[in-house]
Amino acid sequence: MKYNANEKGYYGQFGGAFIPEMLYPNVEELRQNYLKIMAKPDFKNEFDQLLKDYVGRPTPLYFAERLSAKYNTKVYLKREDLCHTGAHKVNNTIGQILMAKHLGKNRIIAETGAGQHGVATATVCALMGIECVVYMGEIDIARQAPNVARMKMLGAEVRPALSGSRTLKDATNEAIRDWINNPVDTHYIIGSVVGPHPYPDMVARFQSVISDEIKWQLKEKEGRENPDYVIACVGGGSNAAGAYYHFLDETDVNIIAVEAAGKGIHSGESAATSALGKVGIIHGSKTLLMQTPDGQITEPYSISAGLDYPGVGPMHAHLFDSRRAEFISVTDDDAMTFGLELSQLEGIIPAIETSHAFAVLDQKKFKEDDIVVINLSGRGDKDLNTYIDYFKL
Repeated sequence: MKYNANEKGYYGQFGGAFIPEMLYPNVEELRQNYLKIMAKPDFKNEFDQLLKDYVGRPTPLYFAERLSAKYNTKVYLKREDLCHTGAHKVNNTIGQILMAKHLGKNRIIAETGAGQHGVATATVCALMGIECVVYMGEIDIARQAPNVARMKMLGAEVRPALSGSRTLKDATNEAIRDWINNPVDTHYIIGSVVGPHPYPDMVARFQSVISDEIKWQLKEKEGRENPDYVIACVGGGSNAAGAYYHFLDETDVNIIAVEAAGKGIHSGESAATSALGKVGIIHGSKTLLMQTPDGQITEPYSISAGLDYPGVGPMHAHLFDSRRAEFISVTDDDAMTFGLELSQLEGIIPAIETSHAFAVLDQKKFKEDDIVVINLSGRGDKDLNTYIDYFKL
C-alpha cells in the first residue's frame, strides 16, 4: 500500500487538481517546479538554516512523566508549540516563502481559520519583505482577535470573508478568487494538506521535519526509532501529516487521527469528517467532505477555530479509507477538559486543537510499555479567551 501522493497527486482515490481553467497556469507552474526547487542545494540549505536559527528547531520530544503515570503508559510530547509563532504552521510557511522566491513571486496571499497560519505567513513575509494579504472569516476574526492583531503588527493586511458561514472555507474561497485575479505576481500559501495537487504533497513534505525529528529523538531516548502510536489532531491535517509522514509505511506504528466532534458527532454541530463525510470535491481536491444529500457543503462546527473545516486533506481521507489510520472523534467538552488537565499535570497550556488529541488517552487503553507520541501542535495563548469563557476562569 502506498500512502504518499502519486505523480498525478492522488492518494488512492483521493486528491488530484479540480480547478477552474483560470487557475490552471498558477497550479501547473507550481506542480512542474516544486520538487525540482525543493531538491536544489541552496533551497535545502536556506530552509534548514531558517528552521534552525529562526524557528528554533529541532523542537523537543518531551517525556510527560505525570501524564504517563496517570494513564499508565509512556507518553511523549512533540513540542511544536515551542516553534517561533507558537505552532507547527511556520515549518510550511518558511518552505513556501522560499518556494515563492524561487518562482519569482513578490506578493503572498493566505487563508486562515484559527489565525496561526495567518500569523506564520505574515511572519515569513515580514522576514522576506514581501507584501502579504490574509483572508479570514469574519467570525474567526472575532474569536481569534490576538492573532489578528499579530498579523497586522507584522505588516499583513487582513481581509474579512463575509459570505457563507464566514469561517475557514469562506476565507479559502476568497483567497482562491484573489489568486485567479492575480496569477502572475502572487503565490498562494495554503496552510494545510488541502487544495489542488501539488499543495497536499508539498505541505506534507515541509511538515515532515516533525516525524523526521521524532525518529532520531526517540532513538536517543528509547533506543528505537518507531513509537507504538503517533497521535495528532486533524482539521485539514498538516500537523498530523508531518507527524505521520516518516511512519506511513512502518506498519508497526499505529496512527491515530483525532477529529472535532463538536457538540456530538450527530448533533448537527460537528466537524467529524470521517464519521459524517462522503466523497466530494472541495477547494480543488477530491476527498471526504461533510455534505447534504444533494451535495451542498454542510457547515462544520468546533470550539476550536482550526478544526472546523468541512473536509479533510486527501492523504487523511486515504488513511481513513485504507484503514491505515484509526480516526477518533472528540467533543468540545472532552477537549476542553484535557486542555485544563494537560496544563495542570505538565505545566503546558495547549491550543484547543491540540487538546483534542490528548483526549484519546481517556478513550483508548494503552499498554504499560507502549510508546505513545502525541504531536503538541500549538500553544494555548491564542485560545485563552475561549478557556476563560468555558471554565469561568
